[in-house]
Amino acid sequence: MTSDGEPAETTDAAGLTRIQRRTVGVLSAGQVLGGLSFGATISLGAVLARELSGQDALSGLATAGVTLGTALVAVPLARLARARGRRLALTTGMGIALLGVLVVVASVTLRSFPALLVGFALIGSGQAANLQSRFAAADLATDATRGRDLSIVVWATTIGAVLGPNLVGPGEALGALLGLPPLTGPYVFTVVAQVLAMALYLVALRPDPLLLAGRIAASARSSARGAIARADRPIVARYAILAIAGAHVVMVAVMAMTPVHLLHLLHGADPGADAGAGDAASVTVIGFTISLHIAGMYALSPVFGILADRMGRIPTILLGQSILLVALLVAAFGQASTAAVTVALVLLGLGWSASTVAGSALLTEASAEQLRTRRQGRSDLVMSLVAAVGAILAGVVLGWIGYGGLALIALVIVAIVVVLSPIARARPAIV
Repeated sequence: MTSDGEPAETTDAAGLTRIQRRTVGVLSAGQVLGGLSFGATISLGAVLARELSGQDALSGLATAGVTLGTALVAVPLARLARARGRRLALTTGMGIALLGVLVVVASVTLRSFPALLVGFALIGSGQAANLQSRFAAADLATDATRGRDLSIVVWATTIGAVLGPNLVGPGEALGALLGLPPLTGPYVFTVVAQVLAMALYLVALRPDPLLLAGRIAASARSSARGAIARADRPIVARYAILAIAGAHVVMVAVMAMTPVHLLHLLHGADPGADAGAGDAASVTVIGFTISLHIAGMYALSPVFGILADRMGRIPTILLGQSILLVALLVAAFGQASTAAVTVALVLLGLGWSASTVAGSALLTEASAEQLRTRRQGRSDLVMSLVAAVGAILAGVVLGWIGYGGLALIALVIVAIVVVLSPIARARPAIV
């Protein structure tokens, strides 16, 4: 055992490869559970918000609460990871989210809208833990496999994200048997998934990848031969944060307004008109479109991870921006076609995936070991905040110049990421 309670493990190349393979497997399983609980939660968020507030205009505050909660705990969780390791940080994030689920159920019982928002903010901690998992996959990865390992953990989210919303029906039936308030039954699955994820991280994430990486770095620094380590590259790290946040705000802003646009489109109304609540067929089309978008976000992430390892981080980020460019143009000029909008949403997910996977790998490599977790937490904070702001402003822009105008304005962010890419092209310094 080590001084911090970690099991002693061999740190030769073969031993590290074995540990990393196990770490990626554990993190991937945790992402499945986290995605499942998060998907089941978000699928009912807007409905519960409307139910308790009595106003359609306030239904979006449920998602906003989760996003804000994610932003608020991103940096503290990163600090906890730095001090005590990924295992405790991920477990803590899931534990706070579990508390949030209980608060949500209690708020429905008490018919308290403010308590509901507090519960969703606490649930955001689980999303922050899910985001941190991708960086945990990079702690022990080599330059040759960092993108791939990180992307596998991102890909695992697909399973939970797809299964989660489909548990609403069975969850309601189970909730009725347990005597839970209406619309809270699916949270039984959320509680079970959160508990299993916490147990998984506590028991199986050993040795802790971040603590082990720190010990290896410390040993290398004290070696008589001296360590060959990458110099800190703050400008490149800032660009990586920009690329991740830029792709995220573009994706969220357009995706958040797509259901509203499709609803009006399917009812033959102008995007700015009131199309009403829509019928079952409309909801089916919208749900199918969003499902394809989610598949685009996660399903091909291992492909982009491999490309990031082989082509390089910056070329893969630029590939992602190119895909986002095409997606926005298709959305703008094909806004009158449901098929074109669906294609745009799939491309939007693919562009987000490429930029996020490559940007996360670049951020890890550009940061000195002692600064890495701090910047990772800052990246998740910025990512979540711009998503919240982007979603709010997107509604204003949609009402102002429509869906096509929103897509064209989003091109400005893509252009900024592309134009600034030369600052991150310098060869990594070795000291």
